[in-house]
Amino acid sequence: MEGWGRYPRLVSEVHDCATPAAVTEATRHLSGVIARGNGRSYGDAALGDAATLMCRGLGRMKSFDPETRLLTVEGGAMLSDILDAFVPRGYFPPVVPGTKFVTVGGMIASDVHGKNHHRDGGFGAHVANFKLVLPDGGVLTCSRDENSELFFATIGGMGLTGVIIEASFHLNRIETGWISQETVVARDLGEALAALQAVNDTSYSVAWIDCLSRGASLGRSLIFAGEHATREQLTARLPAADAFPPQKKAKLALPLDFPAWALNRASVSLFNEAYFRAGARKSAAPSLVHWNPYFFPLDGIGQWNRLYGKSGFLQHQCVVPDNNALSVLGEILQRFADSGKGSFLAVLKKLGSGTGLLSFPAPGYTLALDLPVTDDVFPLLEEIDRTVVDAGGRLYLAKDARQSRQTFEAGYPQLPEFRDLRRSIGAGHRFGSRLATRLGI
Repeated sequence: MEGWGRYPRLVSEVHDCATPAAVTEATRHLSGVIARGNGRSYGDAALGDAATLMCRGLGRMKSFDPETRLLTVEGGAMLSDILDAFVPRGYFPPVVPGTKFVTVGGMIASDVHGKNHHRDGGFGAHVANFKLVLPDGGVLTCSRDENSELFFATIGGMGLTGVIIEASFHLNRIETGWISQETVVARDLGEALAALQAVNDTSYSVAWIDCLSRGASLGRSLIFAGEHATREQLTARLPAADAFPPQKKAKLALPLDFPAWALNRASVSLFNEAYFRAGARKSAAPSLVHWNPYFFPLDGIGQWNRLYGKSGFLQHQCVVPDNNALSVLGEILQRFADSGKGSFLAVLKKLGSGTGLLSFPAPGYTLALDLPVTDDVFPLLEEIDRTVVDAGGRLYLAKDARQSRQTFEAGYPQLPEFRDLRRSIGAGHRFGSRLATRLGI
């Protein structure tokens, strides 16, 4: 088995759990297990220490109240299915990550963040309650008022407190399925951070960074700020457009792995230059963007993880505090530029506080870069980890496949509290992933 990054590849016993009863039965009789949804965590977070519970079959939607906008679904319900059902009806999830091919249980376990974290927090901040299968097979309902310690440990807890079999959260009302987007061109990293701060009151914001730019252009970026478009805006700009356009299916899929040499400094530099110029041309005036490519651009390419070859790829996603973000992120980008390890998927966002004990977000800026797995990338990332830790930052567990225990423990100050809770409910021997074993969680 493997995660989305295709590294590492490990052996695990597999159990199909398509009903809540199957989950409770497996949990009672197995040890070292972890729940797995659609397998979109990048590294070893959804690979069981001994066994993996395949929970994608727990995908039913159970109820929706139009007045309160409260949606209840099983833990294996796919975000893509929710979008299919509710965008045409004028509703949108409060937070979405960079792919729609994730399950609600996985979104809670990772406390996923989106382009609106600076304003609205992560997905966990919008969860009303969930049902959790415990180490003994029993089921508890958890919320801010009921079993609250377990509630906040499970949000961002990477599946290590139990299996989420059902969850309820509120949807947002939208007038259209379009995003009114403004593009800002930043000539360097300082301008990029300033631009993200300037659009802090905008619902959605994200920056694409040319991570191979150097010198005075280090960190040159395109900042995309967006709001859900109103009917008035749509009528004025695209009068013939469907107010709620359906999901766009992937028009291209990669049937084979790219050769290892395909992503090199020259090819990534060419892509970055073309992408930057195309984005800069669109900065003159606001535009209307279909909701699907705005939130999930990479979902337009099926099996895009094959771009990095059969050895797979690593994503390094860190968050560093506001007060030293310019110097720290500048140092990280400089190291990448000097190494020639270019990433054409380099993303910068502004974050607020997290919700759970092990939630990744913290006030500051997060930088994510994808890199093919090669022998020399590991020492480079270890150097960058030290820079992040020294700055008071940390790495995202849902994207991690190789950070050290020391790096992890330095970045998560509430880890002792999380470990204590795991011991108190007997989860230590029952729930375990390869990530948990690697990091000593």
